[in-house]
Amino acid sequence: MDETVAEFIKRTILKIPLNELTTILKAWDFLSENQLQTVNFRQRKESVVQHLIHLCEEKRASLNDAALLDIIYTQFHQHQKVWDVFQMSKGPGEDVDLFDMKQFKNSFKKILQRALKNVTVSFRETEENAVWIRIAWGTQYTKPNQYKPTYVVYYSQTPYAFKSSSTLRRNTPLLGQALTIASKHHQIVKMDLRSRYLDSLKAIVFKQYNQTFETHNSTTPLQERSLGLDINMDSRIIHENIVEKERVQRITQETFGDYPQPQLEFAQYKLETKFKSDLNGSILAEREEPLRCLIKFSSPHLLEALKSLAPAGIADAPLSPLLTCIPNKRKNYFKIRDK
Repeated sequence: MDETVAEFIKRTILKIPLNELTTILKAWDFLSENQLQTVNFRQRKESVVQHLIHLCEEKRASLNDAALLDIIYTQFHQHQKVWDVFQMSKGPGEDVDLFDMKQFKNSFKKILQRALKNVTVSFRETEENAVWIRIAWGTQYTKPNQYKPTYVVYYSQTPYAFKSSSTLRRNTPLLGQALTIASKHHQIVKMDLRSRYLDSLKAIVFKQYNQTFETHNSTTPLQERSLGLDINMDSRIIHENIVEKERVQRITQETFGDYPQPQLEFAQYKLETKFKSDLNGSILAEREEPLRCLIKFSSPHLLEALKSLAPAGIADAPLSPLLTCIPNKRKNYFKIRDK
């Protein structure tokens, strides 16, 4: 086994928490059950890693094997990445083609390898007709950097792909071209939608809201956690009008539904407007450039936080459509300009 592959596998295993190591190694399916049984996972992690590297050397692990382990680790810890959503479209009059996964992989890989001399591409198919793609980028003169890859999750026979945010923005057009051609679409655009939670992004673009989302946070209800409300609060200290309370509850339910909300961490609004005044001679009135303002709402679970505002008495119901339209508009970046 090549030294660079051994180092790559070592670094990946060191990232994996000990309580997840067995599960991830079994999902990797490179080492046999008998080989894993020879490893004492209760000893120090350094010793465990050395034993696992020795087993990988015996089986002559390849770079692609190491890349697959990294993909599986990333699938388990996908919330450590920030994901952008891309939407593809067919040309006018184009029909939907039958999808062939093997053909897609070959086409995607060839496009990148023709454009770049040094690039490694690895795939892992998952349930729900999704394929995880890992791209390690190099240049014409440098080998691919295995420690700064780009990840793409593409759902076959859909126009959507999810890409991990990367500092290597110069490769984004090439990646978009490879996705578009390999999936037999005509063009691709980046949506104004971003989050750490792939399940929530998927639910928003596919309109699958009525499901339970993995939050990676406390199981305490958000109302209690962020607003300090006590579920056992004495009803005698609550002085809300019953009719008003029922109205707020009804509007909230009509707006957000009864199901858990997809998890987004923020919504950003950029405002551009001309200064308007009846006073002549004002410095701002003579300004040709519009006034610009950026407002950002942040929360570990923004949509659930917004859902809780009116029932908690913090905001009036209904909330502004600019806040409640996020799932339906499928965006959490907004630009607001004068009409």
